[in-house]
Amino acid sequence: MIKHIVMWQIKDNTNFGSKEEVLNLAKEKIEGLRNKISEIVYLEVGINYNYENAYDLVLYSEFKKDEDLKAYAVHPEHLKVVDFMKEIVVSRASVDYEVK
Repeated sequence: MIKHIVMWQIKDNTNFGSKEEVLNLAKEKIEGLRNKISEIVYLEVGINYNYENAYDLVLYSEFKKDEDLKAYAVHPEHLKVVDFMKEIVVSRASVDYEVK
């Protein structure tokens, strides 16, 4: 099982509304991928409520194997979300690891 975790710090000002609206829109777009990309085994998105931390949004997802994660990475629906995220993100961190 491959675990894929991504964290984003969101810009305070965007063309998509307040920061709260942008966080909810990003969450909705990312969560929508679970019904569009068959390689996703599990997907969860959380909005940080502890504002002392650096990141505002987190994705936790699972894939059966590395090839599935790679297919997800280049999937057209995922790339649409990536393009949106690039417009609203200050910084991003990610980690992928395997659980046997």
